[in-house]
Amino acid sequence: MPVEEDRTLRALGLERAPREHPLLYPGAWPRDSGLLDGGRLLPLDRLVFEDRVPVLAVGSNACPGQLRHKMAESGVVTPVPMVRTRVTGVGVGVSAHVSRMGYVSNSPVLAPGTERELFVLWLDARQLEVIDASEGVPRPDGNFRRAWLPAPDVRIALADGSALPGAYAYVNRHGVLHDGAGVPRAHPGQRALLTELLATVPGLRELFGGSPAEFCERARADAGLCARGTRLFAREKLVTACGLERYVGATRTP
Repeated sequence: MPVEEDRTLRALGLERAPREHPLLYPGAWPRDSGLLDGGRLLPLDRLVFEDRVPVLAVGSNACPGQLRHKMAESGVVTPVPMVRTRVTGVGVGVSAHVSRMGYVSNSPVLAPGTERELFVLWLDARQLEVIDASEGVPRPDGNFRRAWLPAPDVRIALADGSALPGAYAYVNRHGVLHDGAGVPRAHPGQRALLTELLATVPGLRELFGGSPAEFCERARADAGLCARGTRLFAREKLVTACGLERYVGATRTP
């Protein structure tokens, strides 16, 4: 008799949330599509959920541990379908703000011709409210705005060869960090990113200390300090547009 596979997040190495372990940001992503059901990631029986809203995850929203943390914090226990897709036209840049969670997060950027694997979350109305709130969408001073990225500008291909008509993504209100030549830089992972920023951005060490661990600790303890770090990025002219701003406020297509 075959042994039943352990589908718990702990067994799959997907349990830890960057909100609790900021240096792990963006957290561990699943190897394949699945249904996040409490503390388990179960197989999916389909890839499209017409009664739900597709949201492209480029950072910790693709980490089941983080997603479970956000939902549980708001008392939401309904399952979340997570579908692995192949996306053309969107890259993963670096948010031009310091998060109160203790990290500098991923942020989507326009990347014509670039192809990468990202997850689409299929969210019901309550789940969408939770994720919107976690990204600051309802607040005038929030860090992100939700934008509809339509096909064919962005191609989101599923494993069965079909493609979605589009999906929502969270566009940073502050812009993204550039590579020194005005081009959005890629996110190399939290520890590598913070090590480089602390070594190269004038004044950042005075605010956040000399190591990635100290940066995370100070940022988590002080929202005002995070705001000062965000202003420092802009003052040092490290910020550029992500290229997706024009999609903010666009209407979802059928």
